[in-house]
Amino acid sequence: MATIEDVAKASGVSKGTVSNVFSKKRPISREVAERVMAAAKALHYKPNYWARSLANKETRIIGISIPGEKFKFSQFHLSLLNGVLGVCYDHGYRLLVNTLPPSFLTRPEHLATDPIDGEILLDPESGDARIAERLTSDVPVVVVGRPSPEFENRVAYVDNDNVGMTLETTRYLLGLGHRSFLFLNAPAHRTVADDRARGFLAATGEAGVPEASRRIVYKPDTDGSSRDFGYETTLRAIRESPDITAVIADTDTMALGAYKAAETLGIRIPDALSVLAFSEDSVFAPEFAPPLTGVRLHAERLGREAALLLLERMRHDDKTVKRTLVPTDMVIRSSCAMPTIPNGGNPK
Repeated sequence: MATIEDVAKASGVSKGTVSNVFSKKRPISREVAERVMAAAKALHYKPNYWARSLANKETRIIGISIPGEKFKFSQFHLSLLNGVLGVCYDHGYRLLVNTLPPSFLTRPEHLATDPIDGEILLDPESGDARIAERLTSDVPVVVVGRPSPEFENRVAYVDNDNVGMTLETTRYLLGLGHRSFLFLNAPAHRTVADDRARGFLAATGEAGVPEASRRIVYKPDTDGSSRDFGYETTLRAIRESPDITAVIADTDTMALGAYKAAETLGIRIPDALSVLAFSEDSVFAPEFAPPLTGVRLHAERLGREAALLLLERMRHDDKTVKRTLVPTDMVIRSSCAMPTIPNGGNPK
């Protein structure tokens, strides 16, 4: 079996250069890298992954932790993963995606240290146990989303300005003349839900909207469908309060449920009901008639910034708490307009 010494001799370089070609730990000229790879291929050489990991005390693996029972990837998560994977490819890392629910973490077979050099944590919760555990270990960590107050000054994170974004979108609807809202929010224990609720309440409060006319309903953190939640909640809310003229949805899937509820009730969008979602470029776009007004969160950039920040912390043992905010863009389409039919139409 060929060794690293054989490849070095055949390509006329040092063992260290061969190692760097495979690890991408240091830049190597294209000509040298191609010569080394040609020699390795001719000799059928492959580096011993675990031996190299033990010698270098690194696995060249980045972990990404996504909470939730039976998690299903949304377009947002897929775009974010693309951003992380691009950085991993450029710097010679693999990506380990972990969707284990919290209950698994107390089982003996999962108590061993994960084979990762650093970890990205998605969708932080209030008092997130994942963050608390990582802060007691030597594994560098970066969070996508705002950590809750007890961790905010102790861990690096990348996020959108969810308070400012929700202020902007709510003011847009207020500017169209809406004064009665239904907000389909994320699960209550997620920090993003708190940020977006604060932005919504601040905008409606400064406009003098009565408390009864600014309804917030948080999605239960269960396996239930977001579309079903959007449908059932919108249907019930408008039947109880026919004055609702605007629905703000946390996701495009929830918004699709609101569209279906409007169809059931015989309410026209946007004449009697405006709908806006905190997502854009939806895979459900063909199902939205009229096209859905949304917010471009730049999920791929969020993933890229999180991965780059994590690599910086891993390589330089950087303990500085850094925060990166990725801007958002509102994408106005045809689902929002000045309400022209009083009292939200004629719900059945």
